[in-house]
Amino acid sequence: MFQFTSIEQYQADIHSGRTTCEQAVRHFLSRIEEQSSLNAFVEVFAEEALARAVALDRSEPKGCLHGVVIGIKDNICYKDHRVSAGSGILQKFTSLYSATAVQRLLDEGAILIGRQNCDEFGMGSTNENSFYGPALNPVDQSRVPGGSSGGSAAAVKAGLCMAALGSDTGGSVRLPADFCGVVGIKPSYGRVSRHGLIAYASSFDVIGVLANSVEDAARVLAVISGPDDYDSTAIGSPPEAFSRGAEDTKYRIAYFPEWINHPSIDPEISSAIQEKLQQLKEDGHMVEPVTFSLTDYIVPTYYVLTTAEASSNLSRYDGIRYGQNWHDKSQTVAKFYQQNRKNGFGSEVKRRIMLGTFVLSAGYYDAYYQKAQQVRQLLQRQTTLIFNDFDFIIAPNATSVAYKAGEKNADKLAMYMGDIFTVFANLTGVPAASLPVFKHSSNLPFGLQVLSSPRNEVSLQRFTHQLMQQ
Repeated sequence: MFQFTSIEQYQADIHSGRTTCEQAVRHFLSRIEEQSSLNAFVEVFAEEALARAVALDRSEPKGCLHGVVIGIKDNICYKDHRVSAGSGILQKFTSLYSATAVQRLLDEGAILIGRQNCDEFGMGSTNENSFYGPALNPVDQSRVPGGSSGGSAAAVKAGLCMAALGSDTGGSVRLPADFCGVVGIKPSYGRVSRHGLIAYASSFDVIGVLANSVEDAARVLAVISGPDDYDSTAIGSPPEAFSRGAEDTKYRIAYFPEWINHPSIDPEISSAIQEKLQQLKEDGHMVEPVTFSLTDYIVPTYYVLTTAEASSNLSRYDGIRYGQNWHDKSQTVAKFYQQNRKNGFGSEVKRRIMLGTFVLSAGYYDAYYQKAQQVRQLLQRQTTLIFNDFDFIIAPNATSVAYKAGEKNADKLAMYMGDIFTVFANLTGVPAASLPVFKHSSNLPFGLQVLSSPRNEVSLQRFTHQLMQQ
């Protein structure tokens, strides 16, 4: 019977003949069918995945992801496959090309098993804003898996694939990882090409990885990272290869008391992180508090800037060039656009487009958008100063464990404020990881967030590996 523990062990089993790629794919297809109630996948590439597995079994292993079964979030393009970003307006759209990240997975021998559920255009923290209905949390199906990469996190946790690609605009990899109890890594802005990622907010979006371990996530991230001629924002130099590093390395660690003692945070989450910080101090690391005076400006700045970018990015979806067309010959052009967008976009997307259009309007541009850009610069400067003195920042991912389904729908502001600890990394462009190291008295998992300086993913992976060993 096939069992998956890690990519390294799986490939060793292939090499020794104890298993095959075909056995692995059949196992995961069976698991997906058994766990269909999770609604983690919006489409499964069953025949294609099996055919690729058989072909890989007949060839010599060449790539470092030979036979690795991976799911991709439904906002990452895969040539000749549908991609909809969880939206009705793109429900019948077929991609004409593959995202750079997807092509790099294929080039290294990965098997793509399906596209995974997500909040529409990545806008949401619960995966309840999807055209395909909500994904469920495999730990407790009455709870949300987090968003927007909820389907990807749920699939990894439920054992429906070995790893998954998600995207992170304000915590959309780390929050689902936190709620579902898996590892989620958001790399530095530009570390992974955005070519083929359907845009929400272009100066925030990054492709990240969800997996069962730091090593598995690091292996996938190393493959999809690197310069790309199709993305001018991609970092020009390739990342260093991941290595575990010395287990006794001592680091300089900062934390923000304003976050750990925030009025909205669950006392158990606060207490667990404080205990972890104390443990790290006793283990010989330098652990010190750093006053962070801009906490109250993080969420407003994030939502002003991301909605502004979204209102621009989503203007291309008019029912003519892309997506579903609700055509009526009697309509004027204005009515035609209005009907397509009314029927095609969900309520959360409409809300953010309207907010973004408002903050970019002539009468409010200076007061909102320009001011938010100035605050973002302040955040980036303060972050640079912190990382001059420290190697890492430790923080919570969320103010609570996974929400009950529908719990936050009546109060959108409360849901937006739940992003307070994750959007910081996107505003500043630094890499961050969520580690599944805690369990709540409710028996639900919650994670530890670790942030490092820009372009320093290797050190982040070494430290997070060390934390997971503890």
